[in-house]
Amino acid sequence: MSASPRSRKRATITDVAREAGVAASTVSRTFTNPGRVNAATRDHVLEVADRLGYAPNPAARALESGRTNTLALLVPDITNPFFSGVIKGAERAAVASGRTLVLADTQESAATEAHIIRRLGPAVDGFVLAAARMPDDELRRVAELDAVTLVNRAIRGISCVVADYETGTRQIVDHLASLGHRSLLFLGGPPESWSGARRWAGLQVAAQAHDIAVRRFGPYSPTLGGGAAAADAAVAAGATAVVCHNDMLAIGVLRRMRERGVSVPEHVSVVGFDNIFGSDLCQPSLTTLAERTEDAGARAIEMLARQAYERVAVADELVLPTQLVVRESTGPAR
Repeated sequence: MSASPRSRKRATITDVAREAGVAASTVSRTFTNPGRVNAATRDHVLEVADRLGYAPNPAARALESGRTNTLALLVPDITNPFFSGVIKGAERAAVASGRTLVLADTQESAATEAHIIRRLGPAVDGFVLAAARMPDDELRRVAELDAVTLVNRAIRGISCVVADYETGTRQIVDHLASLGHRSLLFLGGPPESWSGARRWAGLQVAAQAHDIAVRRFGPYSPTLGGGAAAADAAVAAGATAVVCHNDMLAIGVLRRMRERGVSVPEHVSVVGFDNIFGSDLCQPSLTTLAERTEDAGARAIEMLARQAYERVAVADELVLPTQLVVRESTGPAR
C-alpha cells in the first residue's frame, strides 16, 4: 500500500548522515562550506542526498548565515508586457546564481511599494526595484537598510540599470524629421515616472536640433485604456506625429484613431517606447524604441548579488543601448 499524504515526509539531515555513514555536521558543511569537506566524502554525501531527495532547509540556513538567498523584484504593473522581459531576465540570473526570486506588484503606487519593502525586508537579501515610484529621499533611506538596485531609475549613490534614452529619442526625432514632420506631440505618462521625464527631455533636445516644434500633453494612464483620451487630444491639436509614453498607450491611441476614422500613418504618425510583445501585431504595426529589458533584469540581479553577497559598496550605473524599430505606424507628414 502506498503511503498516505500525511505519512510522507522529507528526508532530513539526520537521514542523510545515517545513510552516508557520516556526522550530521559533515552533511551540513557539504552544503554550506563544501571547501572544508574531503572531495570523496563530499561527492558521497551529495549522491546520498540526491537519492533521498534531501535539500537544505532555507529557513535553517538563513538562521545560521543571516542570509536567505532570496531576492525580491518589484514592478509597478505586472500586467504590462514591458516588465515581462525584466522578470524573465531577473529570474534567469537568480536561478543561475542558485537563488530564489520573489516577485511583487506595486500597482503604480509609491505607498504600496514602500509597504512591500517594509514587509519583505527581513525575508530577502535585497531588492531590484523596476521603475520605482517612491521619491528619491525615500529610496535612499531604503538603500541604507537593504541592498538595492534600480531598473529604469537613476539616483546618485544607488546602483542602477537604465536605457540610453538620449540616443533613443534622437533616433525617433531623426526618423520623424526624415519624413517631413515639423512638429511632434508627446503624450506623457505618470508624472512620477523617471523614464518618462528622461524621454521628454531627450525629445526636446533632439527636436531643437532639427528646429521641430514639440509639445507635451498628459499625464495619461500608460495603458490601453489611456489611449482614448490621449488620441482625442492629439486629433484636437491637429498633430501630424505623436510619441507616446509607452507601447501600451500607443496601441490604445491606434485603436482610438481607428474608431474615429483617422488613418495612421496617412493623417498622423504614432511612435511608442519599449517594443513590447504585440507591438508588431497591432494594425498598423507600431514603430517603437526597443529596450534590452531581459538584459536589464539579469544585470540588475548580478549587481544586487555583488552588494548582498560580496559586500561591494560602490554604486554601479549601467546604460544599455536602445534601437528604433521602424514599422507601419509612421509615414510622411501630410
